[in-house]
Amino acid sequence: MKDSELILRQDGSIYHLAIKPHQLANRIITVGDPDRVSMVSKYFDHIYSTAKNREFVIHTGRIGNTDLTCMSTGMGSGNIDIVMNELDALVNIDLEKRHHKTQHTALTIVRVGTSGSISDEIHPGEILYSSVAIGLEGIMLWYRQSERNKTEEQWHEALNKTELPIDPYVTTPDAELENHFSGIFKKGITLTTAGFYAPQSRSLRLEPVVDDLIGNLMQVRKGAERITNIEMETAAIYGLAAGMGHKAMSVNAILANRITGEFASNPDQIVIEAIEKTLSILCN
Repeated sequence: MKDSELILRQDGSIYHLAIKPHQLANRIITVGDPDRVSMVSKYFDHIYSTAKNREFVIHTGRIGNTDLTCMSTGMGSGNIDIVMNELDALVNIDLEKRHHKTQHTALTIVRVGTSGSISDEIHPGEILYSSVAIGLEGIMLWYRQSERNKTEEQWHEALNKTELPIDPYVTTPDAELENHFSGIFKKGITLTTAGFYAPQSRSLRLEPVVDDLIGNLMQVRKGAERITNIEMETAAIYGLAAGMGHKAMSVNAILANRITGEFASNPDQIVIEAIEKTLSILCN
């Protein structure tokens, strides 16, 4: 691979994340906010590697016999594109020889993030796992994708009945991980958008293209299921993980309800609960 395609730093670490393979565990928790990494790593019995570059803060350590990495991604699917490709490169590309390894390594990647509800049945303080993720930010439209599974196809058909400014794509988590998380958290159908304001139907001074995006999306149904929450990373994580052969899951701490106008009075405590339960699953 050319130097311009697989970019390494002078010390041999991967360009944006600024770590080497030995600094990464196979079980990874991603958070958006760099300050939230320490909220996770404070539960580690031992931290044996730390790194920081730009918005990427990375702590790797151990709880009991389980090695874990917690890292911040910053916000949005553009950052997820960097993070997922560089995580994959760390375990599936020989960085010195610059070629693919013959033996594939599958990472387990769990996003623990915040999200807003667009359902009158989901309130601040609840925690969802994303059983389906619908991408409206477009990152997977730049990658060749595998054939849709039945769930993805059904949701895509339902979305085609709604006028949207971009063709949506639909992704799902790893089935084995979903079995573990479904017994702990409530099921969610998650919408991933390209931004926080107009892409999520907020208007400060500029007028959105879609007058009532959330109202339109609330009408989308697959049987009795409908979209529950909205954020900016999950669909990209699921799509890239599936394409690269990794296992992914997204956990959403609901801090706001866009229908009722509510916002959580104890947002940090909701995030802490999501972190603690996720760590319990990953360590058992």
